[in-house]
Amino acid sequence: MLLTRDFSHYVKELDSGISHIDLAVEGVNCAGCMSKIERGLSAIPDVTLARVNLTDRRLAIEWKPGVLEPAQFIDRLAELGYKAYPFEPLRVESMEIERSKFLLRCLGVAAFGAMNVMMLSVGVWAGSDMTPVTRDFFHWLSALVALPCAAYAGQPFFQSAWQALRVRSVNMDVPITIGVILALGMSLVETINHAEHAYFDAAVMLLTFLLAGRFLDQKMRQRTRAVAGNLAALKAETATKFVSPEEISEVPIAAIRAGDIVLLRPGERCAVDGIVIEGRSEIDQSLITGETLHVHAERGTQVYAGTLNMSGTLRVRVSAAAEGTLLAEITRLLEHALQARSRYVKLADRASRLYAPVVHATALLTMLGWVALGAGWHDAIVTAIAVLIITCPCALGLAIPAVQTVAAGAMFRAGVLLNSGDAIERAAGVDTIVFDKTGTLTLPELDVVNAASVPEEVFQLAGRLALASHHPVAAAVARAAQAKAPLRDVVEQPGHGVRAIVDGVELRLGSPVFCDAERQASEILGQDPEVSVVAFSRGQERYVFAVRQLLRPDAAAAIAALRSRGISIELLSGDREAAVRHAAESLGVTVWRAGVTPADKIAHIEDLKRQGRKVMMVGDGMNDAPSLAAATVSMSPISATHLSQATADLVFLGKELAPVLAAVDYSRKAMSLMRENLWLAVGYNILAVPIAIVGLATPLIAALAMSGSSLLVMLNAMRARRVRRGFT
Repeated sequence: MLLTRDFSHYVKELDSGISHIDLAVEGVNCAGCMSKIERGLSAIPDVTLARVNLTDRRLAIEWKPGVLEPAQFIDRLAELGYKAYPFEPLRVESMEIERSKFLLRCLGVAAFGAMNVMMLSVGVWAGSDMTPVTRDFFHWLSALVALPCAAYAGQPFFQSAWQALRVRSVNMDVPITIGVILALGMSLVETINHAEHAYFDAAVMLLTFLLAGRFLDQKMRQRTRAVAGNLAALKAETATKFVSPEEISEVPIAAIRAGDIVLLRPGERCAVDGIVIEGRSEIDQSLITGETLHVHAERGTQVYAGTLNMSGTLRVRVSAAAEGTLLAEITRLLEHALQARSRYVKLADRASRLYAPVVHATALLTMLGWVALGAGWHDAIVTAIAVLIITCPCALGLAIPAVQTVAAGAMFRAGVLLNSGDAIERAAGVDTIVFDKTGTLTLPELDVVNAASVPEEVFQLAGRLALASHHPVAAAVARAAQAKAPLRDVVEQPGHGVRAIVDGVELRLGSPVFCDAERQASEILGQDPEVSVVAFSRGQERYVFAVRQLLRPDAAAAIAALRSRGISIELLSGDREAAVRHAAESLGVTVWRAGVTPADKIAHIEDLKRQGRKVMMVGDGMNDAPSLAAATVSMSPISATHLSQATADLVFLGKELAPVLAAVDYSRKAMSLMRENLWLAVGYNILAVPIAIVGLATPLIAALAMSGSSLLVMLNAMRARRVRRGFT
């Protein structure tokens, strides 16, 4: 029977005529894995693109239509030592959660084994009057604990090393595996032969330190995987289509075509891009544009997939559905930007590229050198094991995660949450920060700026009436008035406002026309055209509230402090020009642009990067997500859309902009400490390796030296908790 594998369901045909598939690849841990996969697949004729996203271990492949089948790519990856299958976000997320749990179990088992074997080893070291029988008993107890613990806890390294060796390659897990297996094997032989020393403690201690570093890295990586789920939540799977002038039917989005007419009810999320042909309502576009003000929708208004219909019923003529919508375009921009950002090579990866071959060569030459000088194979192998253990990358493996963990805790106390494991490294090199305006430089909530000019009694009454409205401008009035008790029998007139009768007097809150307050509104808008206005009437009295988003209270000071650190500041916003100019002038930002689209933002950021700039993007809207991903590093406020938070490398808390400054300061300090730790690890090896090579360090002493270097790295990492604070 002939078995065939059909993956055509997962293949997308792009507009350019190129075929595309996304594969999930297991075992991708570093930049070396990325390069190996990309080179191996790019060598296949007719493959035009092979790019690995290290964040979610996703491989994007594009090729010219013809004889190639997706199964060939999976087979080629197997030849390279990697298991692959079609990328499905939910499946990948589930597997990553399981891997994180598995690493934690391995770490727990290794730590248990290390503590117990070290207790037995201390007994051997301290027992100068211990009889050989008792010493052998302790060694056998150590073996009974260490062997099963190492067999279980070492699986992440053993499996990775086997996959590499199976395809005649090496990675950092190969010397770790060789060192652990040789140390355990030699210790078992020594125990059988009643030798004085065994090295079970060295093996399990080694695994404990390495698993701690790998688990920390996995947890950091796992924080960045929410993008696909947040996008999926915005995409409606069905729409209500008019199949005749009077008949509607709920159909899949795939069945909607340009020119069709769909019905959009109050409270529904729009599934298509289109033009309103009938009805009046208000549209919440905050997830798309980041703007908190609702858009008034009537005949001729453009609406987009992912936006929310608030009040009235609309008929919409479809201009694009499914893959042709603005939401789909943002998704594509985001995916491409994330793939580009995954090209960043982390400091630990760069430092470790030459590590494996150097360690292998050093241990092998040590063993052969001792044999050549007349030593027995036993002594030569023991010395080689000591070299492997003493050079084992515990300090290197902890150098980066230890600083990341300490810095992440300090940044959290400063109001910054890390979403990405390598965000600190990228943020440390930032020389340009591009800010969005609305919700980023400004507070997310609207505020009443002329409250002092309105009598307190009137303000309180307007606030109570505003509680009955869902409009964000009315909500700003209720919030500013600190209203708690809504009025009774309030009537809402969609598109106009709300009204109620109190003590026989009609109260109205809404548009200036609805409240007969056009003159007062014109006066306020003439003084400040950037505010939004909401009117209130009580009988013959007329009041108009001026509402706007205020700049964050410390925005000017924070931007000045960033400039003092040599960072250039720019402002890009999709808002209208007058509003952006007002914010830029208030903050002293000279480089700004208004009315920019998501694609415009990405193009500008890419242009800055081509100039050699290291760009941080700070934004909050869903339309900012692609530019957040395109930047060298990105940051969002906690009030941002879920998609922006998931895409951003860092999220900051509170109403102030100070956390952006703190992120830069802590990142620069942490990066300096990471380099120091790597130099400490290198310096340790320069001093320790010659001692091991000449036979002055047994595997036990090598394990202690390795532990000492790891402890030194951890202590140095603790310095990441302190940086200069404030706007100095």
